[in-house]
Amino acid sequence: MKLQNKTSAPKWQFIYWRRAILYLWPSILLFSVFLFYPLLKTFYLSFFLTDQQGMANVFVGLENYQYIIQSESFHKSIRATLIFVLLTVPTSVIISLFLALIANEKLKGIGFFRTLFASTMGISVAASAVVWLFIFHPSMGLFNQLINTLGGSEIEWLLDPQWALLSISITTIWMNIGFTFLILLGGLQNIDEHLYESARINGAGYFYQLRRITLPMLSPTLFFVITVSLINAFQTFGQVDILTQGGPSESTNLIVYSIYREAFVNYQFGTASAQSIFLFLCILIVTILQFRFGERKVHYQ
Repeated sequence: MKLQNKTSAPKWQFIYWRRAILYLWPSILLFSVFLFYPLLKTFYLSFFLTDQQGMANVFVGLENYQYIIQSESFHKSIRATLIFVLLTVPTSVIISLFLALIANEKLKGIGFFRTLFASTMGISVAASAVVWLFIFHPSMGLFNQLINTLGGSEIEWLLDPQWALLSISITTIWMNIGFTFLILLGGLQNIDEHLYESARINGAGYFYQLRRITLPMLSPTLFFVITVSLINAFQTFGQVDILTQGGPSESTNLIVYSIYREAFVNYQFGTASAQSIFLFLCILIVTILQFRFGERKVHYQ
């Protein structure tokens, strides 16, 4: 009997593995078609000169990578992307956390404000960008009308290199607040209320509870939100394409828009693929660093 059990164990393991593969097969197929193949194809094209159809013609090795490293336009793109990430990610997380703390209070009519704060989730990037295009309009825009009312001079929000990236950042922060707010609000509502009751019985004030209970218990949610926000910030495209097309003077030429312009405007798919691999490595490194150092301050219990 023991020999039969030993010989039948590998057979049952094979059956379990086969069933597991069958269940995973749809996901494996989708990931292969829409993720793994494009990634490998991009890596392959980054070593070639291509024609206008994106077909590899001449093998050039690392010349595409050398070109983008020496390109002043690519340097501006990296600089603009880093500034954009630093402007948008901390600001959107802080504002969303503030709104989530307010919306978590048990007040009459708070459901209306929760819906209002999360409403930006239901608006597409294109529609949001068009609305902000009118807000930033030099003569009819809301911002310049307010500035004129206060006696100031009009600002060329999307036409001045000093203001264009800030304008894109404001638009992006507004667009991201809905998602970030909703996730943080869910995290706040999962905190055990007994912790606050015990703290109040011991005479702890609001800010002490915020520092000692709310933020530590919310740290897994904050960690998730910050990681996702960082990745999304590096991949920003839609609002740049609609509002500024990378200008003026390439001040808003974020790296994803630079890839798009290199591939579908200049038809240089080889250098665009090299930029894509560079972006992939940047996001990978930032994510690894986030997990390496940021997760140390996360309290899961």
